[in-house]
Order: sequence, then structure tokens, then C-alpha cells
Amino acid sequence: MAAPRNILHRLSSHTWPAIAYSRLPSAPGGVQRRPDTRFYAAQSPQSPQSSSDSPEDLPGLSEHSTSPRPNPPTPSTLPSPTSPSPPSAPPDWDENPNFNISAFSQLPHSNFGVNQHILINNEFKEALRQILWQFRAPIRYAFAYGSGVFPQGGPNPSGPPNRTSTNPTIVAAQGGNGKMIDFIFGVSHTQHWHSLNLQQHRNHYSALGYLGSAVVSQVQDRWGAGVYFNPYVTVNGTLIKYGVVNLDTLCRDLSEWDTLYLAGRLQKPVKILRDNPRVRLANQVNLLSALRTSLLLLPSTFTEQQLYGTIAGISYLGDPRMSLPTENPHKVANIVRNQLPIFRRLYAPLVENLPNVSFQDPRCSNPSWANDPTTDAQLKQDMDPVKRGNMVQRLPKSFRAKLYSHYQRKFKIPDQDFEGMMEACRDEDATGIRRRNGGELDRRIANDLDGLRKELGVVIKRTINWPSTSQSIKGLLTSGVGRTRRYIGEKIGKWRDAK
Repeated sequence: MAAPRNILHRLSSHTWPAIAYSRLPSAPGGVQRRPDTRFYAAQSPQSPQSSSDSPEDLPGLSEHSTSPRPNPPTPSTLPSPTSPSPPSAPPDWDENPNFNISAFSQLPHSNFGVNQHILINNEFKEALRQILWQFRAPIRYAFAYGSGVFPQGGPNPSGPPNRTSTNPTIVAAQGGNGKMIDFIFGVSHTQHWHSLNLQQHRNHYSALGYLGSAVVSQVQDRWGAGVYFNPYVTVNGTLIKYGVVNLDTLCRDLSEWDTLYLAGRLQKPVKILRDNPRVRLANQVNLLSALRTSLLLLPSTFTEQQLYGTIAGISYLGDPRMSLPTENPHKVANIVRNQLPIFRRLYAPLVENLPNVSFQDPRCSNPSWANDPTTDAQLKQDMDPVKRGNMVQRLPKSFRAKLYSHYQRKFKIPDQDFEGMMEACRDEDATGIRRRNGGELDRRIANDLDGLRKELGVVIKRTINWPSTSQSIKGLLTSGVGRTRRYIGEKIGKWRDAK
């Protein structure tokens, strides 16, 4: 029995607001979608747009902005499912996204990307935000991630529990199992940020900090994946690790998958603490790309756990730590099993809006399904090569170019013919608008069902392997020998506990 296509409308009072897409006449090989800006249902107190959540979760200004922040919308000011629709966003926003935006009002529609805002305990969230306030250097975008924020299950660590925080809220949120909390800070100007931070927090840096902000910023931007980590530092009474990345580097990886280093982290649950319109747009592209890539890797029918496990596993395919005794070999399965409703929040609205995949499970009609960790719903996708070719064509630009190169060798396509195929598969036509449908090469790739899974895996590994490896080597400089030894020791301990 197929679940009704509008299942998310039935779940809305318990889950998320989102954008329902009305169907337009099919283009050849695909379906155009237009956001009609309706909510899946009225707001609930659990909604990220409700007044119970802080304005930092909502479209608005960064905490370092000098402009006043608009008041957050309340249920009475938000459109209901039956209210007249406001002006529609451009059709198929993902085909021609404008990454040069500077305000949330420039996003495709007013509730764009709300699926990215994961709800956690309010006191815990505020405790994490208080950590950000201890930095005078301007942080334009920030998220917390990892087992210190979201439970990943697995065995309890051996030995006495660690004391990583003096904040009782954080201790309680971690269940008494003290864990370092990981952050990523997005900044506008790398050298300026490190200059300010070196003045305030010189003890966060290794000996590299003595060489000044110019050297630190060069090491960050030119080596590895463009991230500079300071691990094992105590801020506001809590042990943290924070990585600094330029917003341009972050948005490029999210939209093009040139390294998949940060894009892979944001494909899994994170808690966004400060939002940015450019990053929200780029990350929605990233989530949709992760979903499409996983669909290309999966058979015609599959379960939610298989889907989310495939998505979560993308960033670990080429991670050298997974082939060494420094990482829990069951990490991906633990993440998905313990965070299934959170993955559902991230990806179910995107599944609902793709024309070639749908939930096929009567349990999805149950209003409590969205928050039920025991339901592993069935899904089905259309294996038509034309529609799958469209998904290939819409993969991130840098990543897709590597896939094309692999298939040129596999199909033994002469260079001249390949150039013609590349012209047909170009992102833009003569008008500068992105093409909506895949070309001949995209369809040939999509029709190679068994081979595509292998080739995608190879491309993912090659995309991730060197940036991740060089980022780990860079850690010797940025973290120092002592902190690096401690980090590796803890990772080996987790691997032993998981055996």
C-alpha cells in the first residue's frame, strides 16, 4: 500500500513547517515544481519558527550585526495551509541558485531551509550559544556537531567518566558522559579573525600562533580542506574543539563538493547556533545533492535506515581514519540508529518534493511517525534512466566533473566525442540558465546501474581522501604534538571499546 503523497501534511502538527510543491506539467524526463508557500500545517510549539525558539534559529541577522533584528514570526502572523498563498518563489530554485545573497529575505521563500534547524533542549542550546559569546572575533555562522551534542550510541567508554564541563546543563545533556563539544565557525575574513582571536585566546593555538595571523591564515586556507582546528581548549568552563573556515570556502564545498570535508559534516545532524543566508542556501543544495547521490547508490526499493545510512556514509567513504584503528567501525550505523527522527526532519521534506521517489509505507499516515525512532519506513524510487540521468546532471559541479572523467575512461569515449557530450551536459545554456534535463552521457551513466554504484564510490573516495588526509597532517601543526597525541589516543580508545 502506497503512502499518500501528502503524508507530511498529516504529520505537521507534530513536526516541521515546510514548503509544499505544486506540480506543473512534466518537462521531458522530469517534473517541474513550484513552491506554493503553504505550510504542511499550522505552527506548533515545537516548530523552529515558533516563538518558543530563539531568534538566532530564524531568518535574521547575525549576533554581531549592528542592525536591529526583526521580531520572530508567531503563529498568528504566519500563513496557514488554507490562507492565500504569497507570491511564489522562482520554480526549481535548485537549478539556478543565487549564492550572492546577503539577506534571508533573498532566499527562495520565507521558510526556506527550516529543515536544517534541529531542535534540542533549550537550556542546552543556550549553554552552547554562551560559548560563542566568549569570542570577540566575529563569527558569522556556527554549528555544533558530533557525539557531544547528539547521541551516537555505542559502548560506554572504558575507565572513569571524563569531566569536560562545569556547566550542569551540559553535563546533564550529555548524560554524565563528559565529551568534548565540536564547533565549526564560519568567518568572513580569515586573517582578521585570527588576529583578533590570537589577541584574546593565544593559549588556544599551538606554537604556530607565534608566527602571527598571516601565517595561521595561510595554513588554514591553503592546506587541507581550508579549516583550522583548535582542539582541547576550555571556554566558559567547557572543553571544546573549534574549527575556523572562511565562508567562501564553506559555501563552495557545500555547493560544488570540491572536498566534501565540511559538506559531509553538514549532511548529518548538526545544531546551527548562528545562521547565514548564503550558507543556508548552499547547505540546502548540499542536502539535496546528498539525497540524489544516495538514490543513485540505492536499488528501487529501500528503507529509511538504508537511505540515511547511505547519506551518513558518504563523508566516511574516503576518510583515512576509517581504515585505521582510530574510529568506531560501527559509527555510521550508530549515528543513524540513534538519530533517525533527526535525519527524517532533514530529508523527509526533500524526499516529498522530488518527483522520482516517495514513501511507500502505510505507517507514514500515522501522525506520530515523524518522531517515532522505531519506524523504518519503506521508500520506492523510479529507476527510469531519463529521470536518473537528470539526477546525475544535477550533482554538484566539481564532483560531477570527476564522475564524467571516470566514465570517459570506462566507456572509452574519444576526446572529441567527449567534448561534445560535455557541451550537452554543461550547467548553463547560452542564456546563462542552468539546464533542467540530463544529456546523453548523463543517461548512459544512469543506465549503468551496477557500475554507477562502484564509480560513485570511487569518486567519493577520491574527493575526500586527500583533503581529509592533508587536513589530518595539518593537525600536527595547528594542534601541536601533545594535543594530537591525546586526540589519536582517544580515537584508538573508542575503536577498542567498539570491538
